Amino acid sequence: MRTPAFLALALLLPAALLAQETPTERDAARDVVQKLDSIEHSLNIPAMVARLTGPNAARDQVVGRAKELMDAELLAMGDDITRHPEIGFEEKRSVQILTDYLKKHDFTVQTGVAGLPTAFVAKYNKNSGTPNLGVIVEYDALRGTKGAFHGDQHSTQGPIGIAAAVAMAEYLTKTHTPGSITVFGTPGEEMMPPEAKTQMYDAHVFDGMDIIVRSHSTAQTSRPAPGFGTCCMNIDGVHYTFYGAPAHQLTAWNGRNALTAVIHFFDNIDGLRSNIRPEARIQGVITEGGAAPNVVPDKTAADFYIRYPDEVYLAQVTEMVDNAARAAALGTGTKVKIDHYGHDRDGISEGSIGEVAFAYMKKYGATGVNPEPGKPQGYDETGSVSSAIPGAEFTAKSSNAPNHTYEMLADATGPVGHAGFVTDAQAMTALLFDFATHADYRATVKKEFDAIHALHNQYLEDLKKVYVVPKVPEP
Repeated sequence: MRTPAFLALALLLPAALLAQETPTERDAARDVVQKLDSIEHSLNIPAMVARLTGPNAARDQVVGRAKELMDAELLAMGDDITRHPEIGFEEKRSVQILTDYLKKHDFTVQTGVAGLPTAFVAKYNKNSGTPNLGVIVEYDALRGTKGAFHGDQHSTQGPIGIAAAVAMAEYLTKTHTPGSITVFGTPGEEMMPPEAKTQMYDAHVFDGMDIIVRSHSTAQTSRPAPGFGTCCMNIDGVHYTFYGAPAHQLTAWNGRNALTAVIHFFDNIDGLRSNIRPEARIQGVITEGGAAPNVVPDKTAADFYIRYPDEVYLAQVTEMVDNAARAAALGTGTKVKIDHYGHDRDGISEGSIGEVAFAYMKKYGATGVNPEPGKPQGYDETGSVSSAIPGAEFTAKSSNAPNHTYEMLADATGPVGHAGFVTDAQAMTALLFDFATHADYRATVKKEFDAIHALHNQYLEDLKKVYVVPKVPEP
């Protein structure tokens, strides 16, 4: 999709081109887009961006403080966490480093929130009034065949968010500007279950926030098109366990081979691909495949992430994958247990936040700039937070390599990583400054968010009308 903005520039583009990612979504969402026409004139986002990002000495001082913190201490902190990776829900060392720093800067820290030992909430001691500014930080490493590694650069998300939080906290206190700062430590972003942000959201950890921001590594500087989020696409996490009967491999007919079943399962999925929409992604690994070559495996398992840009067609794809597992079990005389253990869903992205963030990233020297907005994507992959609270993800280029690679790991402690991290910290601070000091900007953000949020249910109902399941006649 190539659309400059979902709302502010809607008058310049045909309605059918706006909003969603796939052709089916765009066509189904036509009426939804038209219903936003009543607010378009009040969201002159290009003019708003120019006004906010223009000369402002007070903002520049706060941004300068964030850069000072990054250069003096926080880049080194990120490098340290990079060199000591910890996978999701085991990030004890990383959390200790982050929370110790926050305590030294007048934040009160509560750990173990929402029943998650490595989750935390840090509130600035001198918070006073509204707006409530939230910063999400992550710190978990990827699971790799060579061990944990920060190939997604979560290691410096914490330092980036802390730089912005501390700089803004100091400014609010010094100038007696109303507002509060809260840092949310969210573990295990790369893992489910549990879905940490969803579990924290359900426990009301994020209640009261007026805006939430975070950063993330990327190979290009970009921003999302506003609309209903498809970051990483909607995801169903499903675990499939096949059960057979053991026997000696020389007389394998005395058993039932669960490994054969899981292999057939993968073959069945490959057979499905020509019958599902091309935007779908079905990604799985065999997590248990047997114990010895001379024993028929009586138990095997596979873990899958099933993805699609919207949750309506995703349900069809997941049902087809489940049936592929059942067919594999039936064809091999085994049995399968299906565990739907995780569900990530749509968030919301707003042009009034995303375009300002993008302008600031460019202002502070971001490289590898992609001038076109990407697919709508909530800043929170689970969708639970970004579907309820406005916000944005800052993505200044921080690597020359794709995400989840050893090359991106190397860039985390190198010049390209450090440059991108500092840019994110500066841009994040600038946007939070604007949100805290401009009531009219806050009103614009709320107006856009409420309008998009209100239309999401209609959008889902419209999609149900176009994703027709083919009818196969009885033989």
